[in-house]
Amino acid sequence: MELKRQPLSNRNLNIVLLAIVAAICLFVTPGYLAMRRPDALRKGPGLTRVAHLSDWFEGIKGTRGDTDVYILDSGKPGGSALILGGTHGNEPSGYMAAILMLENARPTQGKLYIIPHANASAMTYTDPMEGVPRAFTLQAASGMRVFRHGSRATSPMDQWPDPDIYVHASSGQQLSGAETRNLNRAYPGRPDGNFTEKIAYAITSLIRKDRIDLTIDLHEAAPEYPVINAIVAHDRAMPTASGAILNLEIEGVVMGLEPSPAKLRGLSHRELGDSTATLALLMESPNATQGRLRGRTDEALILTGKDPQYVRGQKLGRLFVPYDEKGWPLQLRVARHVGGLQAIFAAHSMNTPERPITLGGVPSYDELAAKGLEPFL
Repeated sequence: MELKRQPLSNRNLNIVLLAIVAAICLFVTPGYLAMRRPDALRKGPGLTRVAHLSDWFEGIKGTRGDTDVYILDSGKPGGSALILGGTHGNEPSGYMAAILMLENARPTQGKLYIIPHANASAMTYTDPMEGVPRAFTLQAASGMRVFRHGSRATSPMDQWPDPDIYVHASSGQQLSGAETRNLNRAYPGRPDGNFTEKIAYAITSLIRKDRIDLTIDLHEAAPEYPVINAIVAHDRAMPTASGAILNLEIEGVVMGLEPSPAKLRGLSHRELGDSTATLALLMESPNATQGRLRGRTDEALILTGKDPQYVRGQKLGRLFVPYDEKGWPLQLRVARHVGGLQAIFAAHSMNTPERPITLGGVPSYDELAAKGLEPFL
């Protein structure tokens, strides 16, 4: 007798599908929860206080927008500077430079405020469809260190859905709807705005209330992006930026200088300079993991910056930075940011001698370029 296979009933099919979904959830949950935990950062010799961004705006208290603010106070009169890393969670040299400053700097005059993860929500997930790793590892002097690799935008878990068109509140500028979750399109922010605008408002409030002299936002961009290996400066910050460029050239580091576009709104270097008394600057370094020409996107690409597709792009004249088989390793990108910060502080101290910012303990560009990050973490 031939036995016929009986089709699954709808009820049994639903049970099977639910079991498959449950198995997938069990498999991915540990990694998802790990992404939501903040990186374990070390307290450096210059650290005097750990605050929370909600101390300056309670509207973000208890949310993933309430990130740590590390304060390094020399105890001596001087100026103040705010270093922003992690505005975009997929730009690791920015937050790694901030972390390196946190774990090494010892201010001798003035005060530093450091926010390694300005948009902490963006550090809790990776960009869909980009195939990037969730973290990268360094064998540091203090032991094995794991650092997350996040997204350019606030997590949809914290702000959703995106509008079709994002309208910047104070200027009326219109952009793609996804830009509503981009912290660097949200400044100066609003206390009653969306999640990302509230983070921007909290940072703006810190700058206003504590009268921050300098604000430096650390970024990365694709090698085919025109503004690269550069300092972008608000109009009032141009003398400081120009002095920093000269300081870097004396050390053999070539850095471009770009004015903050007056008509491109929501960006830190424009809005913070317009709406507060701070001198607002931004730095960019080249990151192949963000580009459209890249090949395989893995941890090695984050760390070494080596990609044969970008070598081809250089030969075809498609890039705005030199790119050869040596690539642009993370240590060199961080060295440019750290060296740039020190050059900016030196220029500010020269231009404003009554508000100096001087540091000890920070490795130089040459030290980082030669030895890497590991000895200093």
